Amino acid sequence: MGSKNKLKRFKENESFENVIQPSRADLLSQSFEHRGAWSTFFKNKNPIVVELGCGKGEYSVGLARKNPNINYIGVDIKGARFWRGAKTALHEGLKNVAFVRTQIELIERVFASGEVSEIWITFPDPQYKFKRKHHRLTNPVFLRSYQQMLKPQGVVHLKTDAAFLHGYTLGVLDGWDIKPEMAHHDIYQYVHAPADVIGIQTFYEQQYREQDIPITYLKFSFPTDATTK
Repeated sequence: MGSKNKLKRFKENESFENVIQPSRADLLSQSFEHRGAWSTFFKNKNPIVVELGCGKGEYSVGLARKNPNINYIGVDIKGARFWRGAKTALHEGLKNVAFVRTQIELIERVFASGEVSEIWITFPDPQYKFKRKHHRLTNPVFLRSYQQMLKPQGVVHLKTDAAFLHGYTLGVLDGWDIKPEMAHHDIYQYVHAPADVIGIQTFYEQQYREQDIPITYLKFSFPTDATTK
């Protein structure tokens, strides 16, 4: 994408009512107005579902279309990417989806404890860069953040083409004594696959499937006493 297109998208994002771009200073000072008050932003008390690393926002928008009584928030640091999802949502009049531009390591500054019902992690970069080290979005540091922001028994979904990320996450969960509610190495071959898992496909997911790359899926929640060993 050219720099001019990026600048144009950044400018449009500033005018979109469904895009929130808090400064790092606001998040670190805990002055972000929507934290703990997302029901006010959406003007209802419907469940809140978060997609981390939402990219173009295809999954957040797709889920919002299917489930009008649930509020969806896509989170990504690359605003020029989720511009597409934000623009589509506005065009379609979807009031139950929004986008936040921030880094994932600040996610606990965006959502209060117990404010989120579900988290979707869809096709993340298997080697997410964080503080000059490579961490995956399902490493114990991030999992503790997810556990904090989720309601009791809140659910995490991981959908990825990276078989080693699927296996890595299973290993981390085993270290927490967590047994996944569902774990499949090729979800499209599972006859009982949930509709929200196979009913929405991102652009890259379609490409992976055309190349016969299996799509893996994990669904899990945290027991109240879950902890790393």
